Amino acid sequence: MAFAELFTSVGSIIGSLVFIWAIFQQYFPFELRACFEKYSHRFVSFFYPYVQITFNEFTGEGFTRSEAYIAIQNYLTRNSSSQAKRLKADSIQNNQSLVLTMDDHEEIAEQYEGIKLWWSSGRIINKSQTISFHPATEEKKFFMLTFHRRYRDLIIAQYLNHVLKEGKAIKVKNRQRKLFTNQDAQWSHVVFEHPATFKTLAMKPERKKEIMDDLIAFSQAEEFYKEIGRAWKRGYLLYGPPGTGKSTMIAAMANLLGYDIYDLELTSVKNNIELRRLLTEISSKAVVVIEDIDCSLDLTGQRTNKNDKGKTDVDKDPIKRMMMREISDTNPSEVTLSGLLNFIDGLWSACGGERLIVFTTNYVEKLDPALIRKGRMDKHIEMSFCGFEAFKVLAKNYLKIESHPLFSKIEKLIGETVITPADVAEHLMPKAVSGDPRDSLESLIEALEKLKEEEEEERVKAEQKKQKEEKC
Repeated sequence: MAFAELFTSVGSIIGSLVFIWAIFQQYFPFELRACFEKYSHRFVSFFYPYVQITFNEFTGEGFTRSEAYIAIQNYLTRNSSSQAKRLKADSIQNNQSLVLTMDDHEEIAEQYEGIKLWWSSGRIINKSQTISFHPATEEKKFFMLTFHRRYRDLIIAQYLNHVLKEGKAIKVKNRQRKLFTNQDAQWSHVVFEHPATFKTLAMKPERKKEIMDDLIAFSQAEEFYKEIGRAWKRGYLLYGPPGTGKSTMIAAMANLLGYDIYDLELTSVKNNIELRRLLTEISSKAVVVIEDIDCSLDLTGQRTNKNDKGKTDVDKDPIKRMMMREISDTNPSEVTLSGLLNFIDGLWSACGGERLIVFTTNYVEKLDPALIRKGRMDKHIEMSFCGFEAFKVLAKNYLKIESHPLFSKIEKLIGETVITPADVAEHLMPKAVSGDPRDSLESLIEALEKLKEEEEEERVKAEQKKQKEEKC
């Protein structure tokens, strides 16, 4: 009976408080209610020892998703699967794996340097005040961090920075990398799935290691670039004959660092202003590529004075001049060399960090020295013809062999001829369902012997021509 009477008394008190609160909310002026809530919160906080920080999904007017919210969401994926009872699943990496995050109104605990913290997720749904048969709802999601007030300084100064940094790193790791191209002054993209790596790249091992070390050192040098007062970017010039693996090298660089690729087609850019707008939209952790720079606009050759003495071959030859005029009519691009240089190392080069700028060319001697000097194109990489070391990499990739009796003959022939890695790879493709390596190696030997004969014939013809000229 005593318990029943106590329960009845408590229920009566709670009912009375609810009734009083409803009357207060309904009939008391807003100013009085605001004042009451203000001081009641202060009174409660005097006894409540915990601090709460809320991170809303959207910032400002609600049009921009908060980067802090996204970073926290990624950070909490580590503990969500082991602690939260209700989870949300999403696929990443081309639907090959799942990421689990905690559902709304869930809470997980975490330890940081001996301090216990609590993360909770929430959602508020506000119905629209407009009269409609289908009233609209506004959903607001948030994360709330709770910790003891004695650790306020440590949490704000260290822990939150730790969470944001780790969350951004997880985002980069889980994201689907993209291959962008420009069209109509905008970037469009597809998922980047090129399988090239430095392990499969046909190049001398010591040369590959040198390039990989350079790339990794750049990706970890943010503080160094700040200290020396330079934009966090690095230029690479890949040059060599067609078929030597320049595009494959770019894909391997992007895969090594986990960067997106922005393939910039200069001939589609109308002017310097449009170029600047495109470049400011490029994200960090990106490889900006301009392939065949020697064929892009009028950016090649030495800059000459506009006088008769400084006229180029195009100025002197009316046929070439007419051809250049036709090209300029069909290609209305007005991008200038100075506009491109300003992007590489001018003021606009600092808009965004952690970028690689890669130029490729088949004819490095045609490029303006101002375009490829050190400081703009910091590292020049020659993509040369196939040597024996590169052949062994290709043989391992295509035929799954590291040695064979025919290797000695191939080594001798490769040393006496000139052949590109692309041509070697074509001959190493399996010639039958059985995939016997000997068939592919014999095909390569036959091609090398034929090349050797052709080079010998050209050498003999060149000597005969030279002898005739000497006699004349």
